[in-house]
Amino acid sequence: MTQPHRSGHEVDPKLLELLVCPITKGPLDYDRTRQELISRAARLAFPIRDGIPIMLADEARRLEDSELGR
Repeated sequence: MTQPHRSGHEVDPKLLELLVCPITKGPLDYDRTRQELISRAARLAFPIRDGIPIMLADEARRLEDSELGR
């Protein structure tokens, strides 16, 4: 049996439930539009490339206050 074709931009919802911020160990918000996982506590956005979350602080983008809704 073959696996269903998955877009490079899809992330397995079960995986998203398991992931936490590697720095704070807190929850992450999934930004489907920007393909990022957001850690509000760490003020970082972790990229998702080809459906794979890159959970490295060196690869994360710093979030501005305006992005945090403050």
